[in-house]
Amino acid sequence: MMPAPTTDSDVAPGTLRAALAKRRADGEKFTLREVVAILVPLCADLVARHERGETFFLYPSAIRFDLDIPTALDPVASKTAPTDNHDRSCLAPEQRHGKGGDTRSSVFAIGAMAYEMLTGAAVGPGMRRPSELVPYLPAAVDTILSKALIGDPAHRPADLAALAQAIHHLAPTASQAPPPADEAALDGADDLVVDVSLSMLPPPQPATQAALPRPAPMPQDLLGGGSGLVDVAQTPKGPAPLDATSALADLKARLEADPRPRYVVIKDGMDHGPFSALELLQQIASHTFEAHHILVDSFSTDEHPIGEWEEFAPFAEHARLNREIKAEKQEIERVVVAESKATRSKALIIGLSLAGVAVLGGVIFFVAKPARRTGELVIDGPTAINIETDAGIKSGSTKGPGGKWSGGSGPLPDGVARPQLRGGMSCEQAMDTYVSELKMSGNQPDLTAGAFGGVLNNGSYVIGCGAPDSMTINICAAVQNGRAVGVTVTTDPPDGRVSSCISGAVRGMGFPSHPNLDVTHTVFKGN
Repeated sequence: MMPAPTTDSDVAPGTLRAALAKRRADGEKFTLREVVAILVPLCADLVARHERGETFFLYPSAIRFDLDIPTALDPVASKTAPTDNHDRSCLAPEQRHGKGGDTRSSVFAIGAMAYEMLTGAAVGPGMRRPSELVPYLPAAVDTILSKALIGDPAHRPADLAALAQAIHHLAPTASQAPPPADEAALDGADDLVVDVSLSMLPPPQPATQAALPRPAPMPQDLLGGGSGLVDVAQTPKGPAPLDATSALADLKARLEADPRPRYVVIKDGMDHGPFSALELLQQIASHTFEAHHILVDSFSTDEHPIGEWEEFAPFAEHARLNREIKAEKQEIERVVVAESKATRSKALIIGLSLAGVAVLGGVIFFVAKPARRTGELVIDGPTAINIETDAGIKSGSTKGPGGKWSGGSGPLPDGVARPQLRGGMSCEQAMDTYVSELKMSGNQPDLTAGAFGGVLNNGSYVIGCGAPDSMTINICAAVQNGRAVGVTVTTDPPDGRVSSCISGAVRGMGFPSHPNLDVTHTVFKGN
């Protein structure tokens, strides 16, 4: 969750957090040389502490900072987790549950602090690459931070000294020499695969945007010339604050800049996703997910109701207001119709009374003509499509009265096209969407249970997701054109991490291809 604003009264004086808060209030940022001068000596101190076996929480409020004394870790504050949201965004994901960090955790924290010092923004959903926010930063900053800010510690570099070397090379004359290390360790080792696709830092913009010419390099004196800590480079105060609509549009653009499927929603005890930010916003707008549903960022492992995420809460609130407005309009229409009927009834009674007086007891006959329904689409009967690897193929179709088409195999009637579903849905959503878009039942499954079982029955992907042998796993996959367009995974006992991992693995599998939507259920029973 993106942090709430921090004021000077919220932070302890003499800390790096206090310095960040002051510069943010003044519309200023740290220069690249200042960041190098602060973080390289700090890394040297942290390397020595980790070599002594120390673990700690590393965040700006736990760092003593003064321009006249060396930057150092506060031995007291670093023993407890932070309470300030800005500080929490600097913690490695594995520390969010109150555990002191090792060198991998410190690598993430140094990267997060460098990002905030250079850009003035915090690490989290909707963040942008540093070179996009500060055009004069070298591209090497993006490269270094994308490796440091990997959410999964199993794919994050563990060599803090190598990170210090890389940072030092950004401005070699700004700081003391870093601890000796091989900078290549940031790219992995024999027992470590560094995977930047799992980085909190979003991927580069598409080539059409990335190909735009970069501005000419800023003169060195504006980057903070000289040696050591120097006066901060003045940055433009920026335009006037955006109105609410523009701010929401800007937030939407920032979220959509990251196309990776990283968000999982827990609804009615089931995991849905993973979704990209764009897909999640579409689901919120369509009222599939609401503010009280739990949203999990699989990269940072943060887990909150949608209404508590600063990035997604405004969209959930807009969707709620739209629902209320729609319901209010429907209620007004209902009242108007009811009042109209009541008025017509009164008028009819009065008219009849006057007519009775006029004709002196004459008889009036009313003939009611039955209404005619036109243009109505009738679905003659249900059609079930169910493919199970342990029970073969089950399908059903019915014949409509008078020989009307109502499902089954063979070509579809003229003008009826098979819906082509997008990905990212649950299994149930895929089935509902397919049927509702087709507007007719039918489609006997064309592929055998064995065709799907040959793909899903290989349990290596289940083991790879860390599922214990005692866990029972139910997988429902809706497959079209060789890919799973809808997946629902439930586990017993429930485990959101395992469910999300298996769901992502199934979505990446290749199945036998056919334009119809086929659904398969697979169960791995625990011991």
